[in-house]
Parts: sequence; C-alpha cells; structure tokens
Amino acid sequence: MTQPRDPEMIQREIEQTRAQLAGTLDELAERADPKRVASQGMAALTETARGRAVLATAAGLVVLRIALALVSRQRRKHQSSSRRKR
Repeated sequence: MTQPRDPEMIQREIEQTRAQLAGTLDELAERADPKRVASQGMAALTETARGRAVLATAAGLVVLRIALALVSRQRRKHQSSSRRKR
C-alpha cells in the first residue's frame, strides 16, 4: 500500500513541480519570441542566398571558360585556314 505523505513532503513536491513548470514556460517563451524567430528566419534566408550566389558565380565562371575555349578554338581554325591560303 501507499504510505501517507506528510504535508512538508507534499509542499516540497509542489515547489519542485512549480520550479520545473517555470523553467519549461521560460524555455517555451524563449523559443516563441517573435524577434528570435524572425532572426532565425533571416539567418536561414541569408545562408540560402549566399549558397545561391556562390553557385551562380561558379556557373558563370564555367560558362566564361567554355566561351573562352570556343573563341580560342575558332581563332586557331581561322589561323590555320589563313596559312593554307598563302
């Protein structure tokens, strides 16, 4: 059978439960703080934008390299055909 609890023990349990509840409420309030949520959202968007900028820069460099290779190839063809005509 369950032993009866004395009033002091019950009071300590109540205080402990209140302290735990207060900590939980503080944590929830911090998580739901609009400024904090907005800040986290902006940080995520900034990181995504940076990633896309890096990707766009890399893609641009690849396109530039291909264009330069094509121009160089065309020049070589033109030079070799000019030499044959002489």
